[in-house]
Amino acid sequence: MILSGIEIKKQLGKNIVIEPYSEAQLNPNSYNLRLYEQLMVYNESVLDMKNPLTTRMITIPQEGLVLEPGRLYLGRTLEYTQTECYVPMLEGRSSIGRLGLFIHITAGFGDVGFKGFWTLEISCIHPIRIYPHVQICQIFYHTIEGAYIHYVSNKYQNNQGIQPSMLYKDFQETVK
Repeated sequence: MILSGIEIKKQLGKNIVIEPYSEAQLNPNSYNLRLYEQLMVYNESVLDMKNPLTTRMITIPQEGLVLEPGRLYLGRTLEYTQTECYVPMLEGRSSIGRLGLFIHITAGFGDVGFKGFWTLEISCIHPIRIYPHVQICQIFYHTIEGAYIHYVSNKYQNNQGIQPSMLYKDFQETVK
C-alpha cells in the first residue's frame, strides 16, 4: 500500500523525516522534493564502473541553467529524508517529464531506513532551462510486510551531498 498525503503528514517526526518541510509540497499520496542549487558532472568521456571517477560541480544560477541533451547531470534534493518502517520511492513529476526532463534513470527505489539526500540522475531529450529549488520530483512511501533489515551502506547512507556512483566498491568487495 502507498501512504496517503494525510498519512505522510501524520508520520512526520515519527517514522518519516522531511527537512525542511512545507505543507505546500504535500500531495494526495506523495510529497514534492526540490532541486538543490548545484549539479555534478563527470570529467571522463568514458565512465569505467570499476574505477572511481572524477567530477566537477556546477552551480545553477538564479536565472537558470540550460541542460544539454546527451549529458548526465547528478543533482540532489534540497530536502533531507529519513524513513523507518516504510519503503521510500522517488518519481519525477509529470510536469517535469512532459518537458523531456528525466530526474532518475533507474534509481527511484529506496530502502527501509535510508537517511540522507536523494541523488538525482538528470538527463534531457531537448535543451531545457532549469532553476534552483524547483519542485522536481516526488517521494512516496510503501508499507512493507514481514521482517526486514534496515538499510546499511558504506556507499550512500547518511550522505551530505551529491553522490557519484560508487559501483567500483562492489568490484573491490568481490575481489576479497
